[in-house]
Amino acid sequence: MKEISLEEAFEKLDQIAEKLEEETISLEDSFKLYHQGMELLKICNDKIDTVEKKMKILDENGEQHEF
Repeated sequence: MKEISLEEAFEKLDQIAEKLEEETISLEDSFKLYHQGMELLKICNDKIDTVEKKMKILDENGEQHEF
């Protein structure tokens, strides 16, 4: 999967969820969509982890520390 933004990944996940809710979807198609969704979730988790590592927090002395 090409590099996509977090927002794009969430949008694609939303589209997949809508398709999975359709009554006419075949079992084979639902497995394919599930697999795509799991790949997108991994991308989201990796991006969120990266952002969290870059965040800094202040302690009670006003000093910055890596989150």
